[in-house]
Amino acid sequence: MSTNWYKLLCNSSELQLLGTLNGGQSFRWKKCLLDDKEHWIGVFSNRVWILQQEGDRILYKVHEPNLKQTDKEEDFYNGLLQDYFQLDLNLEEYYAEWSKKDIYFKEASKQFYGIRILKQDVVENIFSFICSSNNNIARYVVCFRISSMVEKLARFYGNEICEINGDKYYTFPNVETLAERSVEERLKLNGFGYRAKYISKSAKLIMDGGGKEWLDKLKQMTYEDAKKTLMCLTGIGAKVADCICLMSLGHLQAIPVDTHIYQIAKRLYMPKLPNNKTVTEKVYNEIGVYFRELYGPLAGWAHTVLFCADLKKFQGNNIDMEDSKKNFNKKIKFKK
Repeated sequence: MSTNWYKLLCNSSELQLLGTLNGGQSFRWKKCLLDDKEHWIGVFSNRVWILQQEGDRILYKVHEPNLKQTDKEEDFYNGLLQDYFQLDLNLEEYYAEWSKKDIYFKEASKQFYGIRILKQDVVENIFSFICSSNNNIARYVVCFRISSMVEKLARFYGNEICEINGDKYYTFPNVETLAERSVEERLKLNGFGYRAKYISKSAKLIMDGGGKEWLDKLKQMTYEDAKKTLMCLTGIGAKVADCICLMSLGHLQAIPVDTHIYQIAKRLYMPKLPNNKTVTEKVYNEIGVYFRELYGPLAGWAHTVLFCADLKKFQGNNIDMEDSKKNFNKKIKFKK
């Protein structure tokens, strides 16, 4: 494990950890206090990261098994963070461009600056968002429920990375493991419900398609083809497919539309949309086309900023954080 604190130079206008890590993109980050300072602990690239935002830099520690200290270590880790947060993209320039096109975005950007799209592992993203399917309860509760399921997947089928303050952290499992026969039954016994079948069947479909070969082909597809391919998996509809396209496959024009986004679109942008309780395919496509025409090729990124700005959990003083702590610190009894 690394005991060093490293630093990545990055102004908060280019990266805001709160909105980025707590905005429903990834379910493996949690906010905590260390030495009376706000930190974020999460897992990506098979490592545990502790991040702290401090002015024009991100301070961080990395935990991984069998770590050997080298002079090139900081440069290597900085590269992983830069790729994960897609820091090669000048966000201030895009914010200025989007603000000129949209008065609502301009207003939202005053508080929700530095919101970045995470570049996530496609396998973890596929199965994390399958866990999100058909959740019709309050959004902050949904995030906690999904986080719990994702952590169970990692604990059951991943590899232990390290232990920090009594909490163990695990890698996300590979597709081969999730395709094993026993997976569906074990997940059903541990609160996954019908999603247990979705996870098992989707993993088997990917393996039947060649496993790594299937995933490699997916990464090379156009946005339209990738979305269609993802929707062939069990439990993945248009919204989840768009989430995966946006957050793992580099298709930054993808617009995930749910009832929440539909309400934003109707209230602020498209008042002539029908008064539907559910989002039809026609309405879904109309909303996507509208925002792509408004914002351009990175429409999905701009849309994510609006999504974060409208989430209740970012209003006021983040009243959900105590619930978040309880959720992650809760002692869960797992069934084998």
